[in-house]
Amino acid sequence: MADCGAPSGGTGGTGGAGGPDAERAGHERLPHGRSADTRSHGSAHGEIGTAWSVPPGGPRPPAGSGARITGGVAFAGTLMLCSGFLALLQGVAAIAQDDIYARVGSYVYGLGLTGWGWIHLTLGVLAAGTGVGLLRGADGARLPGILLASLSLVAQFLFLPYEPVWSVVVMAIDVLVIRALTT
Repeated sequence: MADCGAPSGGTGGTGGAGGPDAERAGHERLPHGRSADTRSHGSAHGEIGTAWSVPPGGPRPPAGSGARITGGVAFAGTLMLCSGFLALLQGVAAIAQDDIYARVGSYVYGLGLTGWGWIHLTLGVLAAGTGVGLLRGADGARLPGILLASLSLVAQFLFLPYEPVWSVVVMAIDVLVIRALTT
């Protein structure tokens, strides 16, 4: 008689229920000539009910909590964090009415620099917070990320006369964020 759960040596046997063919197919020889399928359920040993109720490799974590983020979401989160920080610096410089920005004569969307500063400061803080949320794997941060990147894109377009190069760079970052979050 075979040892309790020890596979047979593979000598002899004609391919019956506990023979070498069953062992090659992923079956483990049990006492009394029966075999257990070890390919999908792990070992046939253990507590009653756990061999078939627990997936191979152990229990899986819930999908929403601590799930791994994909490359696109990590890319978008990092870019949103950078874009938010850049908008924060842009807003502080505009609020302080530094001589960094060009003075624009008559412009249809000509808010004062202080107004533009507060818009960029607010968008920057929200974008940076959303970027952190994306990097932490928050499920609800994807749609706000798309919305904030879109708003930032429009705000940078309207801010083009004040600082064209900076605005174009931040607009490019916003487009990359939108693309990464929508694909």
